Amino acid sequence: MKVELRCISCIINRGFHQIQQATEDKEKQFKTLSAVLSFLATEFKPTANPADLGTKRDRLIRQITGNPDPYKHKKQLSNRKAMAVVPLAENIIQKETSPQQRFRKACLSAIVGNIMEFDLPDNPFKFEELDKLIQQAESDLALDEIAEIFDKAEKAETVLYLTDNAGEIALDTLLVKELRNLGADVTVAVKAAPILNDALLEDAKIVGIDKVADRVMTTGSDSVGLFPDECSREFLDVYNNVDLVVAKGMGYAETLTELELPVFHALLLRSKCGTVASHFNVSTGKNIAKLLH
Repeated sequence: MKVELRCISCIINRGFHQIQQATEDKEKQFKTLSAVLSFLATEFKPTANPADLGTKRDRLIRQITGNPDPYKHKKQLSNRKAMAVVPLAENIIQKETSPQQRFRKACLSAIVGNIMEFDLPDNPFKFEELDKLIQQAESDLALDEIAEIFDKAEKAETVLYLTDNAGEIALDTLLVKELRNLGADVTVAVKAAPILNDALLEDAKIVGIDKVADRVMTTGSDSVGLFPDECSREFLDVYNNVDLVVAKGMGYAETLTELELPVFHALLLRSKCGTVASHFNVSTGKNIAKLLH
């Protein structure tokens, strides 16, 4: 996926808000924003990838402000809020009697969790809306390939589950359970170091996904999405040898659509910006379940 012209407003807006959260030092704020703008002046071009630009912007911000994790407080809040709605989502899933329908409801809940992202102009998210969004997840589903994903999951002996955001990872536990119920050995991968509000190992342990999955590891990278040349050998050994990859969120959608994929990839995400929505030919604020070949 390539950037569109409108991406610049989002990239700068997120950088601006992140800088403010990273430091109260006015001099550092100006210095950091100047560095971000200088970087974008040379790197923002039609061939650029939005996840790559976001990764490099955030590394600049962390380096200059000296704050290793500007979204730490919001990630902690997201975990608490998401764990509070897990029983609702779990109840919706358990009401279904067939494995396919339980899998479907778990996918929908996991997709709704992807809305927990901050400082996106097209994503006016409020924690208070989680209950309603989970209950209306089916009606918000604009791209529905869950049946095709279930078919691949049912046949898979090994699955790699790529998580996205803190908070969201609490709802991912429900889909990991369903994947294991289908007989798959499930490895969950989180980011190796802070990037935006993406989940880390500490978030995985807080929400208990380490007790649900067969294994939890990191990608070996702090990048938005997936850039194989930045990942650890340990991660790539898993990534290149599983039967199915489940990838959560826009960052993975932005990067995986640029790669030659070794196996089927199930993309589960919310269309939180116009560029991603346009790529999948849906409106913003919709649920997406897409199987990449």
